[in-house]
Amino acid sequence: MTKFYNVNVKSWDVIVIGGGIIGLSLAIELRKSNAKVLVVERGEPGCEASFAAGGMLVDCSAETLPALQPLAIASARMYPEFAHELQVESGISVDLRDHGAIIFPPPEHVYERPGFSPNTLLPAPLNELEPALDAGDRPAFYLKERSVDPRALSSAALHAAKRREVDISSGDEVTAVKTDKGHAVGTVTRKTSFLASKVVNCAGAWSGQIAPYAFPTRPVKGQMLCLLSPRRNLLQHVIRSPEVYLIPRSDGRIVVGTTVEEAGFDKRTQVETIQRLHRAAIALVPELKNAKILEDWAGLRPATPDALPILGETDTPGYYIATGHFRDGILLAPITAQAMAQVMEGRNCAYDLGPFSPARFS
Repeated sequence: MTKFYNVNVKSWDVIVIGGGIIGLSLAIELRKSNAKVLVVERGEPGCEASFAAGGMLVDCSAETLPALQPLAIASARMYPEFAHELQVESGISVDLRDHGAIIFPPPEHVYERPGFSPNTLLPAPLNELEPALDAGDRPAFYLKERSVDPRALSSAALHAAKRREVDISSGDEVTAVKTDKGHAVGTVTRKTSFLASKVVNCAGAWSGQIAPYAFPTRPVKGQMLCLLSPRRNLLQHVIRSPEVYLIPRSDGRIVVGTTVEEAGFDKRTQVETIQRLHRAAIALVPELKNAKILEDWAGLRPATPDALPILGETDTPGYYIATGHFRDGILLAPITAQAMAQVMEGRNCAYDLGPFSPARFS
């Protein structure tokens, strides 16, 4: 009996596992070289860590590991063009703000920050920079950094990806990367399978659950809330203190965060935690006692044992990974997209990705 095979099975050049800002940005970058791209997202694109993030684009701080600083600085410089491109293609404002940040570090650390001296901590008196702040005699310094609305950014990236004819499959979890003769040939999901000559794992906290590799990614929970300011321009700068950070949006919202919790995949918020963050916000800005609480939420940041992302090709040819960005996923989206596209297309990468190689966990 003659067997007839369907030779018209659809396939792609690249399958991107994960539809957060990292996966969507990479998909857009790959389309610029005319690759046929499919994004496979377990839930709804942009609705996990990207949706929950605060959006502070901190390119250099005491918490930024030295190995990560070149990528962080480069990505921060790319952001105006990156944001502009997404806004033009999607028609969605991502609220990229350039007012800078006022930092209240622990007193014993105030002069330990690189690049600062006691005479240049603030460009003007604090009560002129932010009249609504009630900081007492706490030391503070100013950083020239940006912030962005991650939800708007993710939505813009999704619209831009669709406009560039990136295919999207949502609500279907990838369980394994298919291989043939040791080479990646596609993905297996709970509902179906997809074919591609290259696969890249951008699944965030879930990256380690996709066979054949158990990458050591884990979720780190962060609880946050959002206030509607009693007046639109109550704050101009991002405010960061050991107790809380405040991120103003241009429409009058103020995002208040955050916690760092090892709680598995539990995304529930705790009343006492949200109340603590709320009280800390009011202590810094007393007028916020009149602000309306719009919502609270928790997100799961993708962390790794050494607090560095995992970027590069795996031991399986054609299978790549870009995950583990922890608290820097929004910041590192443009540089991750550029660098990983260069690697996947066989071009010379402009940055040393050695410290981020998946081989370090072999």
